[in-house]
Amino acid sequence: MKVILVGAGPGDEELITLKGIEAIKNADVIVYDDLIGEKLLKYSKKDAELIYVGKRKGKHSHKQEEINKILIDKAKENKLVVRLKGGDSFVFGRGGEEVLALKGEGIEYEMVPGITSSIAVPEIFGIPVTHRKVSTSFTVVTGHEAEDKSEGEMQVKLSELNADTIVILMGITTLEKHVSELLKNPKRTLDTPVAILMNGSRENQRIVRGTLSNIVDTSKLENVSPPGIIIIGDVVNIL
Repeated sequence: MKVILVGAGPGDEELITLKGIEAIKNADVIVYDDLIGEKLLKYSKKDAELIYVGKRKGKHSHKQEEINKILIDKAKENKLVVRLKGGDSFVFGRGGEEVLALKGEGIEYEMVPGITSSIAVPEIFGIPVTHRKVSTSFTVVTGHEAEDKSEGEMQVKLSELNADTIVILMGITTLEKHVSELLKNPKRTLDTPVAILMNGSRENQRIVRGTLSNIVDTSKLENVSPPGIIIIGDVVNIL
């Protein structure tokens, strides 16, 4: 059979595509992540095999190599496998790694794009990542790079990013470090607006606003915790 990589969107079950729902309905096996809405799994066949492979910082149920093996093994059993991921599979979702593993075994695959939280969640909170008079560029980066990288190997250098708007995914637990790096760039000042968006598109969604001067202290007072994204720039207060 084959593997279908499905992006489930930012959290609200209604934000998945119709094509994504159809894939779930037809799947023999569903390999799903931590942030997948439970309501999505109700669309699966009664006899579908559901395999949880969620990842949170410091709490990985499976290593990536193990997930790759699950996808390969189940596909080789002549089953239709759906790999269900939050957001979009190719936006910090390790979908590229999984596709490479499948191609290496000659297994057919299909991509079903999902709405990435890097754009959708700010939008839900009324924050446009671009605005003609304020921001004509935006950059999306990860706040959590591969565990085996040393400090000198890090690809994300916030001090060198000059986009008007910066969106940081998976960066809440290292917020203080990110703020310090951002302030090394002359483009950012202590007054630069910042917003932390938690559980975007879900019933318990919450926003905490501040500036680079106070967002670290504010986040502690407000008990900020993952999952969430950080957005930096004047667009935070544009609407």
